[in-house]
Amino acid sequence: MPLDPVVKAMLDQMAASGAPPLSGLPPVQARESFNTMIAAMRTTTTLVARCEDRVIPGPAGEIAVRVYTPEGNGPFPVLVFFHGGGWVLGNLDSHDETCRILTNATGALTIAVDYRLAPEHKFPAAAEDCYAAAKWAAENASSLGGDGGRLAVGGDSAGGNLSAAVAQMARDRGGPHLCHQLLLYPAIDPACDTRSQKALAEGYLLSRADMFWFWNHYLRGEQDRANPYANPARAQNFRGLAPATVITAEFDPLRDEGEAYAARMREAGVPLVCTRYDGVIHGFFGMSAVLEQARQAVAQAADRLRESFKA
Repeated sequence: MPLDPVVKAMLDQMAASGAPPLSGLPPVQARESFNTMIAAMRTTTTLVARCEDRVIPGPAGEIAVRVYTPEGNGPFPVLVFFHGGGWVLGNLDSHDETCRILTNATGALTIAVDYRLAPEHKFPAAAEDCYAAAKWAAENASSLGGDGGRLAVGGDSAGGNLSAAVAQMARDRGGPHLCHQLLLYPAIDPACDTRSQKALAEGYLLSRADMFWFWNHYLRGEQDRANPYANPARAQNFRGLAPATVITAEFDPLRDEGEAYAARMREAGVPLVCTRYDGVIHGFFGMSAVLEQARQAVAQAADRLRESFKA
């Protein structure tokens, strides 16, 4: 399918702005550019019953989290959400609207995690922070009005990578039990050599050069490329992972690696649904204010999570 007209207009506007690519900036400046872009795109703030910032213990000090509570009476199921941004960019504010929308759509208590960023904190810092947050949520959900026995993880892009890593960690380390993993166009493989990485290398918001830049900031060296908690595709065993929803985008360099990871899990007997949304690009899930495909993807993700919370 061709690019959605709304997406094409957005890409044309960005190209005309002459803004430098993220991969051409130092991390601090890239964060400023990313935050400015996110703020400019946000037009509304979805209301939730309650939103609270707090800190929880982590492996290297405190971790900031933001807890979103839906309307209704608990105990609520729990979604622990890890933001995207290539492990270098993003924070609690960058994905605030996405978390608000998911909270209302799922009826789940959503806990967004402000994990440590690279290159200041390379792998495994982010993965260990996210695992610690999931474990904390399982053990402390009741104090927030949640049910730690109905626990899911999810995230977009790098956050999808971290969700996949946490799902593997939870299986390998004996908990916490996860009922679902929501992987939104996840970054899986640092090789960046799939067909979609090459065919969609530039011109579609996220570039192949950006992905090399992100991975190089995140990983310490070659040894990390073989570590399944950094590169989930390198796992020796995919059995016993939490049921999954994998969402990809037609014009996303990460499309093929996300779909290949879904295929590996399916072959191992993991219950999952993998859906490619046509006409859209990386990051589309957060564009529900302007994109019908985003609204459809949010509805699908929410339906899948709600079903997993009932099981």
